[in-house]
Amino acid sequence: MDSLRPELIEFHGVFMSHYFTDNWENVQNFKARPDDILIATYPKAGTTWVSYILDLLYFGQTNPERQSSIPIYDRVPFLEIFVPSIDAGKDLADRLQTSPRLIKTHFPVQFVPKSFWEQNCRIVYVARNAKDNMVSYFHFDRMNNVQPEPGDWSNYFHRFMEGKTVFGSWYDHVSGWWEKKQSYSNLHYMFYEDLIEDTGREIDKLCNFLGMSPSAEEVQRVAGSVQFDNMKKNSMANYSTLPVMDFKISPFMRKGTGLSPTLFKGTDMVNIFQSSFCQSPFWSKTARNSLDRLLNFPIFF
Repeated sequence: MDSLRPELIEFHGVFMSHYFTDNWENVQNFKARPDDILIATYPKAGTTWVSYILDLLYFGQTNPERQSSIPIYDRVPFLEIFVPSIDAGKDLADRLQTSPRLIKTHFPVQFVPKSFWEQNCRIVYVARNAKDNMVSYFHFDRMNNVQPEPGDWSNYFHRFMEGKTVFGSWYDHVSGWWEKKQSYSNLHYMFYEDLIEDTGREIDKLCNFLGMSPSAEEVQRVAGSVQFDNMKKNSMANYSTLPVMDFKISPFMRKGTGLSPTLFKGTDMVNIFQSSFCQSPFWSKTARNSLDRLLNFPIFF
């Protein structure tokens, strides 16, 4: 499996790997439908969590058997992925028979195929605070054999701060999608930390955006099903059936909340972090009230 590990490449100004650019033309020509729902995140920011919530909301009662027979990565295809020996994400999306089609992407906003905008598709974006996101991505890169070799934590930290990870800069990603939200009304911007704090409340907000009216009992049923411990044990949700994942190194789902403070302890990483992200003009002027907590979450410090 190690032979699958790609090199990091720069592609249209964003660091990527060839597994997400080899099918570029086909992905860019993807024909979205008006009722498609696109789930967009930076990697390891709650993609699977929100995918599972949406799948349960739309199909949990009408087609419950899919929850125990079809892996989440087939129910909610990863649009841009193109890896030997597994189905291309675009092909899986084209073959979906559901309505709506649920599709996920890690693309920065400028890479999203134009048909999603032309069809005025609903988009759900999830952002996670940078410190937790960084640690989770590091462990994910360790166990995912189609990600570049992460190296040691210190080097990974500095590469993350420089945007030299697959799908590029965390900062550019969350801020780019936030800016799009200001001009595109069919974009619902969620925070991973809000989902942790009150999953049911955030499902209610999501349903309001989608025009759904589930009962309070149904919302609670979905919220219970998507609790971290339940998903971690669910082979149809935890990616344990995907051969490129090496669970001997790390599970796909590790903790789901605040992650290891020991990775930051006794280093200059806090100062680097604050000076690199928190002093930016975007943060101080455009989105201070809503996005500031993504940088200043007191989980480690």
